[in-house]
Amino acid sequence: MHTNHRITPLALAALAWIVFADNAHAQPATAAGNEQADVQALMAQLETLKANYAQEVRRLRELDMQVQAMQARLSGKAGGVAQQGPPLPPEPARAPATATAGAEGGYASSAAEAQQAKHAARRSVDDVKQQQQALFSRRFTVENSLTYARYDRKQLTLNGFLALDAIFLGNIGIENVESDSLTYNLAARWGVSPNLTVNMDVPWVARRTVYQKGGAGGSAAAVAEEETSGNGIGDIGLSANYRLFGERGWKPETVLTAGVTAPTGREPYGVDWTVLERDDDDYIRFAVPKEQPTGNGVWQANVGLSIVKTADPAILFANAGYIHSFEASFDDLDGNPDTVNPGDVKLGGSYYFGAGVAFAFNERTSLSISFSDKLSARASTRYRNGQWMKVIGSDANAATFNLGVTYALNQKTTLVSLLGIGLTPDAPDFTLAFKVPYML
Repeated sequence: MHTNHRITPLALAALAWIVFADNAHAQPATAAGNEQADVQALMAQLETLKANYAQEVRRLRELDMQVQAMQARLSGKAGGVAQQGPPLPPEPARAPATATAGAEGGYASSAAEAQQAKHAARRSVDDVKQQQQALFSRRFTVENSLTYARYDRKQLTLNGFLALDAIFLGNIGIENVESDSLTYNLAARWGVSPNLTVNMDVPWVARRTVYQKGGAGGSAAAVAEEETSGNGIGDIGLSANYRLFGERGWKPETVLTAGVTAPTGREPYGVDWTVLERDDDDYIRFAVPKEQPTGNGVWQANVGLSIVKTADPAILFANAGYIHSFEASFDDLDGNPDTVNPGDVKLGGSYYFGAGVAFAFNERTSLSISFSDKLSARASTRYRNGQWMKVIGSDANAATFNLGVTYALNQKTTLVSLLGIGLTPDAPDFTLAFKVPYML
C-alpha cells in the first residue's frame, strides 16, 4: 500500500532549526583552530626574524670594525687601537624577552650591545699591548711599579789536593750568597705621534745581601756570616718605540725599540771592602763589600723587535733584541781590599728573546703566560798598560717562566701583577712585580 508523506511547515521549521544548530556548534571549533594556526605561524616568523636580526647585528659589527681599520690606515694610524668610526645604527625597540634570549645565546642582540662588546674587548687588548711593547693611542702614561727579586746561590770551594784518588787534603769552604732586591721604577710614556712613543725609566734600588762562608778559621764546621746592604738611584733608561707595521690580516703589529741606559747608579767597581778573616800570611779568606751597588757602571744601548697578533680571545706576542755595553774606565778593578789597580771594563753583549700568549677573559681582566731568556757573553777587563782578559764565570743564561694578570681598575688605571720563576741558576729564584699604569 502506497503511503504519501507530506512535508508540513512545522517539519520544515524543525529541519531548519537542526541545521542552524549544527552550524552554530561547528563554527566556533573551526575559528579556534584557525586562530591557533595563526599564532603558531606568527611565532615561527618571530623566531626567524630574531635569528636574522642577530646575524645582521654581527655583520654590522664586523663591517664597522673593518671600516674603522681602513680609516685608521688611511690616516696613518694602522694597528694598535682602532679609532672611533661612524656609530652603529640606533637600537630598535624590542621586547625584554628578545634581549634575554640574545644575551643567553652568546651573541649581541642589538647594535648598542655590539658596540659595547667591541669597546670591552679593545680595553683588554690595550692593557696587554701596553706591557709587551707600546700603546700608541695613549698620549701620556705614568707607570709606577714595584719589583721584588730573590737570589740564593751556593758554591763549594776546595783549596788543596786529592791524595790516593780518595782522600782530600786541604780546606773545604762552602759559600752561600742570599740576596733580596726591591726596585721601585717610575716610568713616563709619551705618544709623540700615532707611530712613535718615547719612554723614560727612573729606578730606585734597595739591596740586602747575606754572605755565608764555611771553613772559617780552618775548620770545616765553622761558618762565618756577614750582611751588607745598599740603596739609591739605579741606572736611568731612555727608549723609543716605532711602529713599523700595523696589524692587518695575518700580519702582526711590529714595533722597533731602541734605547740607551746611563750609568747613574753606584757602580760595583772600586767599592770599599770589609775583611772578616785573614790567614797568618795575611791572605784574605773572607771579605765582603761594605755597600751594595745599584747599577752596572757602564753605558748600554739596546735594540729590539716585538710583534703582537690578536686572535680573539688570544693575544700572541714575541720579542727579541740585543744589548751592547760600552767600554768604561775605573780607578780600581781589583777585588783585593789591600791593592788599587785601575783599568778598563767591557761587559759582554747580551741577547734576549721571549714569547707568550695572553687571554682576555672579559673587558677588565686578562691572563698572560710567557717564556723569556737572556744570554750574556763573558766580560773582559784590562788593567792599565795590560791586555784584555776574559773574566771566567761572567757569562750567564737567565731563563724565566712568567705569569701575569692585568685588571682594569677604571677607564684610566690598570693593575698589572707579574710572577717570574727562574729556570736556570743565573736567573732569580723568583720575581714578583706590581705595576700601575695611569693614562692622563
